[in-house]
Amino acid sequence: MKTDKTNKKLGRRDFFKLLTLGGIGAAVMPNMIGKTFAQDPAKPAKPSTNIKDALAYERTSDSLPGKYPAKVVRVNHSGSYANNAIVADAAYSMVEQGLLALTGAATLKEAWLQFVKPGERIGLKLNPIGGTLLSSSHEVVSAVIAQLEEAGVDRSNITIWDRREFQLHEAGFTPDRYPGIRIVGVECKDAQGSFYGADGKLLSESRIDKDWYYWADVDGEYDEYTMPYMVNGGKYSYFSKILTQELDKVINIPILKNAGATVTLCLKNLGFGCITNTSRLHQQLWVETCAEVCAFPPIRDKVVLNIADGIIGCYNGGPGANPQFIVPYNTVLVGTDPVAVDRVGYDIVIAKRIEMKVQEEDTEKGKSAMRLASSLGLGESEIEKIDVKNVNLA
Repeated sequence: MKTDKTNKKLGRRDFFKLLTLGGIGAAVMPNMIGKTFAQDPAKPAKPSTNIKDALAYERTSDSLPGKYPAKVVRVNHSGSYANNAIVADAAYSMVEQGLLALTGAATLKEAWLQFVKPGERIGLKLNPIGGTLLSSSHEVVSAVIAQLEEAGVDRSNITIWDRREFQLHEAGFTPDRYPGIRIVGVECKDAQGSFYGADGKLLSESRIDKDWYYWADVDGEYDEYTMPYMVNGGKYSYFSKILTQELDKVINIPILKNAGATVTLCLKNLGFGCITNTSRLHQQLWVETCAEVCAFPPIRDKVVLNIADGIIGCYNGGPGANPQFIVPYNTVLVGTDPVAVDRVGYDIVIAKRIEMKVQEEDTEKGKSAMRLASSLGLGESEIEKIDVKNVNLA
């Protein structure tokens, strides 16, 4: 549904104001969570989307919720954060024990080979929006890389990726730190810091796949300063070519953090992290985008594992990084079912919010994206139906 152009066009000042608040959508997020399940009858109906296109594709043996539906391993390690830093050895052990507990495998190599094989192109989908303060941690990412190599995956077949390549660099994910690992994003700049090539076109345009898209009846219109962060306007959000053409399997490594009274964990990291033209979706279709985009085959059939990094996270001020709200959860969540992982992570974050008196009690709105994802066959959203295995290392 179209709105007046003066309301839907995002200008430079508004865009960067939202960025400073922790990413586009942070300012409107708390009021939008759950509107799918609590729609005001006096307001217009939700804009339509092409979710039926996604559901028409036949599922595969790798399709979400994966090999271990409705199962989550929560690994706790009280010594994983010390002296204001994540302890690398502890992070390695947490990932290791999480995989062993999830799979029941005798060895770590056997556990990893349930999800990946040597010769496959493996993508690590990170969340670098919080910069050096709160992004997918180097310790957890390095542990995953080391364990993949131990399982026989060559470094040259591992890609660290996200929507914004420059945010990865700002968070410290650089070739110098990760030699032999490809580090790439859709929204990118050249060596001189320009978004545009010599032909005047956005460099990012070559990194999107127009054969795969999420269509929603909401227009995105942006000024010249904002367009490089969106790649395109209109009603189409295109999937990353990195995902659709250049990777065989994806390991999702989100952060345990909040967005208002909900979480931006597995579903959000994928739903908003794999497509273009997202600003238009935050206000009217935040819940739908988190869930429905994950139902498309490039995500649904390639994401084989979720390792939610909760060694440190936040309980307020998310999805950006606000130091006063960052806390050590000393936790890593492991599962193939992104909805179940989100549901377990949700309880952790909400409990902390209540403890810190940010909110008085849990609400149903915060679970809206998880419930919609569950209705699309992507995983389990009811905590009573999830097998949560706690592993305490220290």
